[in-house]
Amino acid sequence: MLRDRRILLIIGGGIAAYKALDLIRRLRERGAKVRAVMTPAAQEFVTPLSVGALTADHVFTGLFDRQDEQDVGHIRLSREADLIVVAPATADLMAKLAQGLAGDLASAVLLATDKPVLMAPAMNPRMWAHPATRRNRATLAGDGVLFVGPGRGEMAEAGEAGEGRMAEPLEIVATAEAALGGGVLAGKHVLVTSGPTHEPIDPVRYIANRSSGAQGTALAAALRDLGARVTFVTGPATVPPPGGVAVVRVETAAQMLAAVEAALPADAAVMAAAVADWRVANAGAQKMKKDGSGKAPALEFAENPDILARVSKGQPRPRLVVGFAAETETVIAHATAKRLRKGCDWIVANDVSPATGIMGGAENAVTLITDAGAETWERMGKDAVARRLAARIAEALA
Repeated sequence: MLRDRRILLIIGGGIAAYKALDLIRRLRERGAKVRAVMTPAAQEFVTPLSVGALTADHVFTGLFDRQDEQDVGHIRLSREADLIVVAPATADLMAKLAQGLAGDLASAVLLATDKPVLMAPAMNPRMWAHPATRRNRATLAGDGVLFVGPGRGEMAEAGEAGEGRMAEPLEIVATAEAALGGGVLAGKHVLVTSGPTHEPIDPVRYIANRSSGAQGTALAAALRDLGARVTFVTGPATVPPPGGVAVVRVETAAQMLAAVEAALPADAAVMAAAVADWRVANAGAQKMKKDGSGKAPALEFAENPDILARVSKGQPRPRLVVGFAAETETVIAHATAKRLRKGCDWIVANDVSPATGIMGGAENAVTLITDAGAETWERMGKDAVARRLAARIAEALA
């Protein structure tokens, strides 16, 4: 899939820079032509001599190198590649691109390119979790930058562990293949729903839930990275939608059902949205006012459409329908019963009781329920859950 494709590898400054050497080897094994740009900080961890020996090409290190910039080298580098891979993508490199800075060769190349960019973040877990880094990642994803990782594990610093490890070279290679149109889900259409729904009480107030939409957003991105054409139907989430997918924004459950039906047929449907079970049947046309009596208005409720059941039992039915079950007790039993009742193929169940911090949080702990039984996964970041589930979906659709 990568034969004769031109990859520009930007190596950032971090202990994970040593993995870039193996990444170069893995890319070249698959026939890719690799050029490298190294930041000054990267050269503190690996040498241009080592990188050049593996790429069999000149290594670019400076924006103001007289020889390299004779023909505006940073522009040439940014346009001659089929894909730019940043590994490791440090917090500094992410911040520079998110803010449009171009004071060194790496950031200038990234700002000047019109080609796909794939970042493999690597940093201390607290740096990765910092609100500034989160904002920068969201900005970059909204601009269409692709991401792989980071994963969880031990850090170089003694006693430090968490989310921040750079993805392994083979995982980066697989994502690069998908980014270049060679992914395992190429040619497949996947429908993903995400986020909460808002059911109006009156023009000002509404009923909602605590879903952030983070898990559904991560799933849409992971499926896109495997080459799928993704239709992403999202309620009012607190996280931005990923780039590279067809986004349909809705507010209510009824609007979500209409958008889902309009998006069919699909090869798979991943119904991750936290759809409200009920809506207010007597929603006010004007803002409800207190009348001084001390009595609250009487609200009548009506059941919302069951979107998961309609997709599972309707026509045209996707080959694979995946539902989600957010439970606060007896999680596996309730989710297993839900799978049978709704008629979907899989259910992804999780415990969203307040003590878990999962609803609206950055991590998830899920159990995948199929006709073969229940498979409980360890707690991990929602991006990691998304990548694992996307890989299982790809396997099922193969």
